Amino acid sequence: MDNQNECYGIIPARYASTRFPGKPLANIAGKPMFWHVYNNARKCPELSKVFLATDDKRIVSAAKAYDVPVVETIKDHPSGTDRVLEAAQLLNLSDSSIVVNIQGDEPLINPDMLTQIVKPFIFPQILITTLAREIRKNEAENINQVKVVFSRTGKALYFSRMPIPCYRDGQDGVYFGHIGLYAFRMKTLEQFVSLGPSSLESAEQLEQLRLLENDISVHVVITEHESMGVDVPEDIQVISEILNKRNS
Repeated sequence: MDNQNECYGIIPARYASTRFPGKPLANIAGKPMFWHVYNNARKCPELSKVFLATDDKRIVSAAKAYDVPVVETIKDHPSGTDRVLEAAQLLNLSDSSIVVNIQGDEPLINPDMLTQIVKPFIFPQILITTLAREIRKNEAENINQVKVVFSRTGKALYFSRMPIPCYRDGQDGVYFGHIGLYAFRMKTLEQFVSLGPSSLESAEQLEQLRLLENDISVHVVITEHESMGVDVPEDIQVISEILNKRNS
């Protein structure tokens, strides 16, 4: 990535969570969860810098204690993407910057996934990228696993919680699961937030559908990597066991 397209990672970290309050501060192997996300993200050579974006002074304080660059944002953002945009604006990122929205509850994120998501920006027509991986039929039937279908050139056609495509005759088929990692050109990130929620977005509860409804192309990159998000406190034990196995 050249200097015209400098890439920055921003990790939104909200304290309030219905299922897991204080999630960014959850202890994993002796460090808060946000530290693990940051530590993996900063290993991506394409990212010039990585920042934490939070609404809570407890997280700000912990970030400073671990030397994690942090930006304090307002509390009432409707989504992590809105928080990422505010942080990018507070950092005065240029219009030509590439901004990567890195989920704050993905402590196992592989730096290679970040490389994969920013590489397409060498082409000026690319505005937004995201990741997907091939999944099994039983995974596709899970409403919490978002699916995506895309064109031969990687242009997203639709995202859904339902299994897509529907194999009408019951034959075995190929499904791709969406990974909630996004990279935006700064101008497109501003446009996305300014548009406000769309009807399909509200129906499926998937903010990326706002882009498709407004004829903004999303480029899908296929990855072989998978990550595991933390949704509830019980997930911490699973993540800790995986980290222990890696370290040993």
